[in-house]
Parts: sequence; C-alpha cells; structure tokens
Amino acid sequence: MIELSSLGPDDWPVWRELRLAALTEAPYAFGSTLAEWQGQGDREERWRARLGIPGSRNVVAVWQDGPVGMVSGVPAEHPDVAELISLWVSPRVRGQGVGDLLIEEIARWAVRRDARTLRLSVMPDNRAAIALYERHGFKDTGELGDLSPDGVRRELVLAKVLDSA
Repeated sequence: MIELSSLGPDDWPVWRELRLAALTEAPYAFGSTLAEWQGQGDREERWRARLGIPGSRNVVAVWQDGPVGMVSGVPAEHPDVAELISLWVSPRVRGQGVGDLLIEEIARWAVRRDARTLRLSVMPDNRAAIALYERHGFKDTGELGDLSPDGVRRELVLAKVLDSA
C-alpha cells in the first residue's frame, strides 16, 4: 500500500535523495539539471529552503522499504492559482497509481488554499507525463513556458480548473 507523507525543512535528506534520483533517472523531464543540485548546489541550507517555500506542500509517496515518488505544490503569483512542481515516480512503481495519488494530493491542497486553477510545466516530449496530466483534466494553456536546459525547447504550460466541492 502506498502512503503519502508531508515533508518540511527538517526532512531535507529524504527530499534530497528523491530529487537526485529523479534528476539522474529522468533528466529529460525537468527544467533543473543534476549538475545544478550537486557539488556547490548540494547544500543543506538549499534543500531546507526548497522545502520551506512559504505556503508550499511537499509530499512523498512511501511504499514498502522507502520513498518512491515526490511532488510539491507551491503558491503562484495570483492567489487563485497554485502550481504543481517536481513530480517524479520511481520506475519500479510506475503504472501503479502513484502519480495519480500525488497529483490528487496537490489538487486537494490547492483547493484548501482557495485556488481555482492548478498549473504546471512539462517538457513537450515527455509524452507519458503529459498523458498522466491530461487524464487529470489538465489542458495546454498555449502559453510559452520556460526554456529547457538545452536552451532550444520550451516547456508546455498546462492547467486545470479545480472543483471546490
């Protein structure tokens, strides 16, 4: 059974382990690179700050012997909007509903914050992630996303209207 656990700044070692695993396993999926989070970027205060973003919700999925997935929800500039970031599921449990649980948890968090829209960015060639998000009602906004680390492609910006019921 998959359990979800909320993390705060003191849980930075768990987040660090998952984030480095994500950037190693799926470098094509993120706007950040492994190199940015290693070496000089691999500092306790940086990991704590990442988990200490005011108003954020940081969640890990735990199965059997440890964490197998992660996601964050962060406030956006507009109070009616929240953002889903840093979603990753370990390949050993993909296809078992872990991504669904993580997305649903952040959607519930966003509704509790009175957000009406949940947004995210995804690499345009990450078809599996796009399909997952579309199953949850996310649609392409047509907005230009950030440049990817290759400096050529732009992230897709997806959003969904939240049901406050």
